[in-house]
Amino acid sequence: MEEEKLLERFLTFLEEYYKEKIILASNEGKSSIDIDFSELEKFDFELAEYLLEYPEETLKKVEASLGEIDPGLQNKRFHLRFYNLPEIRNIRIRNLRSEHIGKFLSIDGIVKRASEVRPEVYETDFQCTACGEIIKSVLEERTIKPPQICQNCGNRKGFKVVSEKYYDTRWIVIEEPFEITSGERPSDLIVYLKEDLVTPKMQYKTDPGNRIRVTGVLKQLPRRVKGSISRQMEIYLEANHIESVETEWEEIEISEEDEKKIFELAKDPQIYDKIVASIAPSIFGLEDVKLAIALQLFGGVEHVQKDKSRVRGEIHILLVGEPSTAKTSLMNVITTLIPRARYVSGKGLTGVGLTATVTRDEELFGGWVLEAGALVLCNKSLLAIDEFEKIDKQDMIALHEAMESGKISIAKANIVATLPAKTSILAGGNPKFTRFDPYIPIKEQLDVPETILTRFDLKFALKDIPNPEIDEKIVTHILEARHFGREKIEAPIPPDLFRKYVAYARKNCFPQLTEEAAEEIKKFFIDLRKKSTEGAPIAITMRQYEALIRLSEASAKIQLRDKVTKEDALRAIRLLSVSLRQFGFEPETGELDIDRAEGAKATAVQRSKIRTVIKLMEDMENLYGKELSYDEVVKKAKAAGIEDIEEILKKMQQEGVIYFPRTGFISRL
Repeated sequence: MEEEKLLERFLTFLEEYYKEKIILASNEGKSSIDIDFSELEKFDFELAEYLLEYPEETLKKVEASLGEIDPGLQNKRFHLRFYNLPEIRNIRIRNLRSEHIGKFLSIDGIVKRASEVRPEVYETDFQCTACGEIIKSVLEERTIKPPQICQNCGNRKGFKVVSEKYYDTRWIVIEEPFEITSGERPSDLIVYLKEDLVTPKMQYKTDPGNRIRVTGVLKQLPRRVKGSISRQMEIYLEANHIESVETEWEEIEISEEDEKKIFELAKDPQIYDKIVASIAPSIFGLEDVKLAIALQLFGGVEHVQKDKSRVRGEIHILLVGEPSTAKTSLMNVITTLIPRARYVSGKGLTGVGLTATVTRDEELFGGWVLEAGALVLCNKSLLAIDEFEKIDKQDMIALHEAMESGKISIAKANIVATLPAKTSILAGGNPKFTRFDPYIPIKEQLDVPETILTRFDLKFALKDIPNPEIDEKIVTHILEARHFGREKIEAPIPPDLFRKYVAYARKNCFPQLTEEAAEEIKKFFIDLRKKSTEGAPIAITMRQYEALIRLSEASAKIQLRDKVTKEDALRAIRLLSVSLRQFGFEPETGELDIDRAEGAKATAVQRSKIRTVIKLMEDMENLYGKELSYDEVVKKAKAAGIEDIEEILKKMQQEGVIYFPRTGFISRL
């Protein structure tokens, strides 16, 4: 296409479709307008194709000629930002090749790293020190180079900078979205942003954790190897346009029609059943688990005390599932229901992958760069962690601060920062021996530290128990869900409306406890504590009391109420009771023992037996001295009714109560 004809056709398109917008933007002091590429394609297909093939030179010429449309843009920097490129031009990062260099592309990704916004020189005026001639230099490369010769006097050295023009820039790294990299290592790409693409509003969109679609020109940057330039190139995308693909809760648009539907749902007496049925409808049963997850999505209310201490509103849930109980499927489905939610596997997950890390990148970012982990990327949303027990114990410690205070503190290199991590955690684990055994404490079935287990508000065991009637219903449900490849089971609340419903409740509802609800929670708590006499199992602690308040608040949010009622409190109490019965039931006494549920080193029954063994050993020491025969201790303990004495002695050794001075003998410390 001839250059003059190209420019003429492009300006005609802008005159017909965007003249008013260009003039308005110019008058408002803006430096760009957004253009729908499909409109250019309809106007002139050949012109649109030319832009896709030669974007940089085409836009340079057109933008330089915008003064013909609006004289106010004469000699001003004004940009045309294109979106909605053809789908064939939406390329996966891993599929980028040398043939794409210089072409107009759109790429989807999640922002993984981001530099600070920094000024960059784009035009420099040099003055010849010999004759005073001013030489303008428009910089195309990353370094400032003085003129080689003064065209006025022939001087080849002695140039000084007399003025510079700047624009703001930022480098980010995006990686492929999670759902297209299942089982693969996600590829990443450097993106270069400048001018109006790094305003405060746009900077927020390109912070780590956001999912974006970038339209831009793929370029190459030579790699440096020990000071020299390598033949290999680093590719990067110079952005022309950025749009959010995934929105925050606050950015979800709710129309008046949507609000009307939401209010109707909130008034429905069957709303809780409908919400449960709308969560993973293809998965049969698990009503209590689904209700708990629904409360987790709506969340409790964050409370900030006068001393600035924070009581979290995020609800954390642990699922301990046997094989084929749909645990993984359920966790995967939940992350599709809400913005910014992520699913990760604990296998290979590191502490820095969970929280944040500091990396050094002098070439592109110019120093230390903060890189966000999964908890930060899911701030104000949900992180589903499958195979939770496979996370290394040292790495799991990284969860402590985030789960309780909703933040991550990092102090590495010269970066000291506190990152937001108000993230609800839905964790899934597998029992050590494949099947969950209610007679064995959770600590012995799931290799997770006690300090982490105590931070989960609810824990559920998903058990595969053969039952002909239930099994028939499950099989029928699966067949209906996959009937000839078509989804036959529909959710009572469509996913889009469900997402808006949750967003509306989270943004607008902050219910407070009524006296009636508070009294119900207090009564349940006190009644259980009364049973916890000295030496007896402790049935409940303050952690569960706070969990009840959070769950009650979430229940009230579902009906968009500003008050937590007695019914909300009872709903929360029922769920917590189910959780405690599954993990805290002590079979020897028939009572609840919170230490069994929270993974304590020893349960109340075990502590009672330990006290008996210590007294027995004290009596034996008076007869035989400090070192006692292991077999004799076992014999006397079994005679005293302690059949699991070997297990008790092992527990005592782990807790540092006894030690083995030599083979076959034990002593108290």
